[in-house]
Amino acid sequence: MFINGQWCDANDGARFNVTNPANGEIVGEVPNGGKADVVAAIDAAAEAFKTWSKTTAYQRSSLLYRAYNLMIEKKEHLAVTMTTEQGKPLKAARNEVQYGADFLLWYAEEAKRIYGETIPAPRGDQRFIVQQHPVGVVGAVTPWNYPISMLTRKIAPALAAGCTIVLKPAEATPLCAVEMFKIFEEAGLPAGVVNLVTTENPAPIGEEFVSNPKIAKLTFTGSTNVGKMLAQGAAANLKRVSMELGGHAPFIVFDDADPEHAAKGLSLVKFLNTGQACISPNRIFVHKSIAEPFIDTLQARVQRMRGGNGMDDGISIGPLVGPGAVDKVERQVKDAVEKGARVICGGHRLMENGLDKGHFYAPTVLADVREDMLIYREETFGPVAPVITFEDEDEVLEKANDTNYGLAAYVYTPNIGRAFRMYESLKFGIIGINDINPTAAAAPFGGMKESGLGREGGREGISEYLETKLGGFSI
Repeated sequence: MFINGQWCDANDGARFNVTNPANGEIVGEVPNGGKADVVAAIDAAAEAFKTWSKTTAYQRSSLLYRAYNLMIEKKEHLAVTMTTEQGKPLKAARNEVQYGADFLLWYAEEAKRIYGETIPAPRGDQRFIVQQHPVGVVGAVTPWNYPISMLTRKIAPALAAGCTIVLKPAEATPLCAVEMFKIFEEAGLPAGVVNLVTTENPAPIGEEFVSNPKIAKLTFTGSTNVGKMLAQGAAANLKRVSMELGGHAPFIVFDDADPEHAAKGLSLVKFLNTGQACISPNRIFVHKSIAEPFIDTLQARVQRMRGGNGMDDGISIGPLVGPGAVDKVERQVKDAVEKGARVICGGHRLMENGLDKGHFYAPTVLADVREDMLIYREETFGPVAPVITFEDEDEVLEKANDTNYGLAAYVYTPNIGRAFRMYESLKFGIIGINDINPTAAAAPFGGMKESGLGREGGREGISEYLETKLGGFSI
């Protein structure tokens, strides 16, 4: 762990193993931190905040630029670490490292754009000045599916704003976090500004984040259920929260769209990270008149996808995070088939060529999916594409919005009027119109309803770490 500028073991010396989900091999071990460790980290961050919050924007910007350059220099090492620990294909890991570095670059620049304002006062002898100040110490919890970019998406704006931070990475992917904190150390961040607590048991860490009065803000990416528990705990102490939670994204293909082009786009975004992405399409609505060519194209592309160890050439489908994830996918597919869905391709675990040692499920396409099936209602987080047909714009809009989630949605249509109607009517925070990658470091990312609170990335991302302070001066 990294606490107050020093690498250290857990207070009680406990450690836990990290395994490769592709083959079950142990790839490392890290300290198994507990309450005493996170308290020490919070204390260090609180002490460091006294001076870090008073640094100039240019000083903070310079250190973020340095960390960005180091990330780029170590891009291949970070990508290999990610593939070994998390499982995604090496090409995808390289892309994620670049995406993660982009947040450091963006907020190195945004740090110098934390502006205030003056407000006309009603009295002649009065002046109003508004400034933005850092909120304080931040407790951060990051997920396993994007184990590097989700770190920088939180750490970069926090540091740019003048906050200090204590981070708990996912228990499945602590090695990526360790490598990133080595970069922060090498970049020259002062002791206590960034702190890392690894643990196999996240509950005590989360409890300390929501109850410790030195923590001013909690930022969390993960499941909706855990997010709700943390938000409830934070509310009891009036802590600020940012929550990036689950998704159940619709992917809508209208009859005026090119079905082959849409199927190509769907195959790229649905099976990204083996479907283990919160913005992954989970309900694929295709107009009845073009469903056949869409499914034919999708089937041809999916059948060419190879599952296996992400370090091997030509692999596009990596392992799922663990046996529970495979069980969930298998349960959803079985339920759908029993209720009348057709398996176009896939529909089974991958066991050949040593894949039985890992957690693999074949990339799958289901047709004739209906509303009474589990996969229609539950987020899958796996490589299954369920296709649902529709005939009417109002009908598909109602079905797309019929979910407690509201993170991402996708629409394929060349009709500009329809595109705007869908953009304005879909109750989701991110809408891709003929675009399967509507995200970037410069763009706000976040959801509505039970998909979260607040935004990460873009100009909005840094405001989550700032307090507005008004000064009224009588002259």
